[in-house]
Amino acid sequence: QVQLVESGGGLVQAGGSLRLSCVASGRTFSSYSMGWFRQAPGKERESVATITWIGRSTYYADYADSVKGRFTISRDNAKNTVYLQMTSLKPEDTAVYYCAADLDSHHGRMRTTDWSPDYWGQGTQVTVSS
Repeated sequence: QVQLVESGGGLVQAGGSLRLSCVASGRTFSSYSMGWFRQAPGKERESVATITWIGRSTYYADYADSVKGRFTISRDNAKNTVYLQMTSLKPEDTAVYYCAADLDSHHGRMRTTDWSPDYWGQGTQVTVSS
């Protein structure tokens, strides 16, 4: 069982930045596949970014087309934490953002749209005003 706790959401103007954090429980965090999803009102939940282990201390990051070049996913294994740095935010980025994880360390260079995680955080609201 993995517990995920997100923080860092809030209200920001268009063009601004926010950083989301997610702390995960567990002793083998470095091998977890981690990522972020979001769900806007009236829309389906969509994958935003994933970061997966591909060997030794190397990780692979993948992004939804809608956020490429604006969002960056990263992780600090010493802190059991994954981050989502969001820049150049747009009103259409408004959503509840969910941290997600699974224990499979063999995803390789996985596309974020192909991921079905096993564990979810409670979500954090991001609102971008125009």
